[in-house]
Amino acid sequence: MSEAHPSPEPVLRADALDYTLSPRSVGLARRRAARLVGEWGHPGLAGDTALLLSELATNALVHGHVPGRLFRVELSLTRGALRIAVSDARGEALPRPRPAPLAGTSGRGLLIVRTLAARWGVTHRTVGKTVWCELDLPAGRAAPAAVRCIGLMPEELGGGSAGG
Repeated sequence: MSEAHPSPEPVLRADALDYTLSPRSVGLARRRAARLVGEWGHPGLAGDTALLLSELATNALVHGHVPGRLFRVELSLTRGALRIAVSDARGEALPRPRPAPLAGTSGRGLLIVRTLAARWGVTHRTVGKTVWCELDLPAGRAAPAAVRCIGLMPEELGGGSAGG
């Protein structure tokens, strides 16, 4: 885990939405993220994105709850990675992976994030924190997504097919 990880690559696509701190919001955010990732040209990452977002949003719900405050979900796509970020108002409650009890039904979220994501970390904010993770894009899919973002077809750039 690192403190901050500013992406050196330009953001091609981005989305941000605030949600109320309720269990229903976790499902809404998960479905929205999976749909957006598919629309952005990476349907193969939709399942992992949904799972990672669900874990981060659930942590915000359980550990970042401040009455009357929202949590924010941000997705950003670069040529090489998809970043999933969840911000909440509790900056003093920093996440850390811990061993989960064998018989327990919780406590595995960050272990899942650490296993699935290429990178993850926490960024402190003036109020609260942002917990983020990144999925590396499959090498064969990075360029076509970038090309679609600027509205050009690969043929216009001298390439072949749209790549899926």
